[in-house]
Amino acid sequence: MLKLSNVVINGDSTISLPITITTPVRHAVDMIMRDHETVFGKTPKLCSPNTEAADIVIRYAAHEEECPQRPEAYGFRFTENNGKCSFQIIGYDDLGIIYGLLHYSHQYLGVDPFWFWADLHIKPKPEVQIPAVEFNSPEKKVKYRGWFVNDEVFLIGWKEEYPPSKEIWYPVFEALLRCGGNMVIPGTDLPKNGIHADLAVEMGLWVTHHHAEPLGAEMFLRAFPGKKPSYKQNPELFESLWEEAIEKQKNEKIVWVLSFRGQGDAPFWQYDPEFDTPENRGAMISKVVHRQYEMIRNSVENPVCSMALYGEISELYKAGHVKVPEGVIKIWADNGYGKMVTRRQGNENYRIPSLPAANETGEHGIYYHITFHDLQASNHLTMFPSPPELIKEELEKAFDVGAISYLLLNSGNIRMHLYPLDIVSELWNYGTINIEKHLQTYIERLYTTQNKKIAKLYKRYFENTISYGPNSDDKAGDEFYHHPARKIIGHWLQGKTNIPMERLYWATGEISFTDQVNWFLEKCEIGLAHWEEFLNQCRNLSMKLPKEDCKLFSDQLILQAELHAFGCKGFISLCNAYISFTKNDNPLAFVYSSKSIDHYKDCKRALKRAEHGKWENFYRGDWLTNIDSTIYSLKALRKFLRMQGDSPDFFLWYKEYLMPETEKYIYLENTHRNPLSDDELARRLAVKFLQE
Repeated sequence: MLKLSNVVINGDSTISLPITITTPVRHAVDMIMRDHETVFGKTPKLCSPNTEAADIVIRYAAHEEECPQRPEAYGFRFTENNGKCSFQIIGYDDLGIIYGLLHYSHQYLGVDPFWFWADLHIKPKPEVQIPAVEFNSPEKKVKYRGWFVNDEVFLIGWKEEYPPSKEIWYPVFEALLRCGGNMVIPGTDLPKNGIHADLAVEMGLWVTHHHAEPLGAEMFLRAFPGKKPSYKQNPELFESLWEEAIEKQKNEKIVWVLSFRGQGDAPFWQYDPEFDTPENRGAMISKVVHRQYEMIRNSVENPVCSMALYGEISELYKAGHVKVPEGVIKIWADNGYGKMVTRRQGNENYRIPSLPAANETGEHGIYYHITFHDLQASNHLTMFPSPPELIKEELEKAFDVGAISYLLLNSGNIRMHLYPLDIVSELWNYGTINIEKHLQTYIERLYTTQNKKIAKLYKRYFENTISYGPNSDDKAGDEFYHHPARKIIGHWLQGKTNIPMERLYWATGEISFTDQVNWFLEKCEIGLAHWEEFLNQCRNLSMKLPKEDCKLFSDQLILQAELHAFGCKGFISLCNAYISFTKNDNPLAFVYSSKSIDHYKDCKRALKRAEHGKWENFYRGDWLTNIDSTIYSLKALRKFLRMQGDSPDFFLWYKEYLMPETEKYIYLENTHRNPLSDDELARRLAVKFLQE
């Protein structure tokens, strides 16, 4: 065997492509061409197909010695022609070639999987040297693994075009492929004429479906407005939608999802109340999914099918009321907070284990969240709130009981979730992870200096999140400061303060409304102390970072800590406003409500600071946590409070608290008809009441 020298790749290197190049491989080659131009300053020259003398030869395996004989596998091989060493990237299939190219890009060109999302500078080089050592790709731990780009309001709102264009989706799918993913749900209930699903297929990904959109079919009420969404009454209408979806996708790489939930991702019996027992609900779900499975098998040879055991379906299945067809992958779901138990529904939180039992047969997989939207305490604008060790523990536990056929990860809007996304990609690729080592490697990839100090702060982030309940995963994300706050304001303004707010029992338990307000006040005061100390540490370190590191550190960590800290401050001021109101101190309540508005506006300003360069308008789609709605609610509250003592002329508080004593008794009322604005009055009263 010849001893080959290193392969030298530079701006003059040549690339040979397969004789027949598919669209997915062409997309990957385009990425490599772009990467070469970024690194070497020149686009590589393409040779005739299968030219052995090219510096880089890209081809499919001709025999089993060239790469492992399994889907998605690739190998690196080296040959010598006329004294020149050639580097060969050999794939078993399209995804094998794609992964081989992206491995080469990351390992040797230095292009990180998150280069786009983290604004990473790709370092120019005169050349790279590839050791002439054969390499075979290891098998991935999970067979079908990918992202559910869910609640993707920032991707939708980022640009004017709707549905989002290729400009938005291409970096999403590229990052997923670079993380080793092979499957995607490209968005939530987007118009069918969008590019999202077609582009995912073009780039080589398997497409799967939302559990509320079985088979990828259109929502019943959108297709048949005015008709009752009852399968019992309108089976032919449901089946026409399923047939249409099957026909459209039957020639693509699809992981078909069988399911039967109601419209808007709710239990179907909300529209069919006659299904009032677990037995008849389970029987209907079983009937529907067996019919869906039958329809797919009539049109698709050897289809890959799965069934989402999500929410109420999981509970019915566990109780033996739902029968899953043979050969269908059973998908188990976490509770939205990373724990493999059933999710909280309103105030009900049964936490039934959501993993296959030891005697379960067939293939299994999981649907997992590192971001979630539940109008309670979930994280949407900010990172997963529990320590990464929880992700490791739960996913490794799932793998240990055989849930390795499918892992669908709720990825949200990508940019703010890079660290947990990277953790899960290592787990789905290798099956295990060392959290400490991974964090160090991750930080070294993203930052050029102060790596140990930055890693320490990343670790501390998860120690600061508010624990709102007795379970390890009861950790608050950004929605905790907004949805409960708006509920409290609404309850207050509706004059219901004499009764507790039932929709907050999930957090506070069954206590009086005043005690509920005090419960949130206490949680946020404890949280704020941690977040303010953390922010000071982050800001002090940021001043020592070079410009690009500082910008990334601000976007990725300081921003998220600010959203927590300012959220705590806003909620604390709201609670103090209510407490002042109960003491009949309406002017002080008015001041606190205005302070609350200011703090929530600080959240808006923090997001705006992160909208530099290509990220302009990225956060304008904040329609789920919805800081604007919180501010809107507070402004209504502030007006209400001013009505309590400053009405009808809106001059009384100025006269009582702000007007000089020498003027109070001699002014002419007809010369004082321009009342202060709410903002100005609150600012001046704050100086008096709070010594600001």
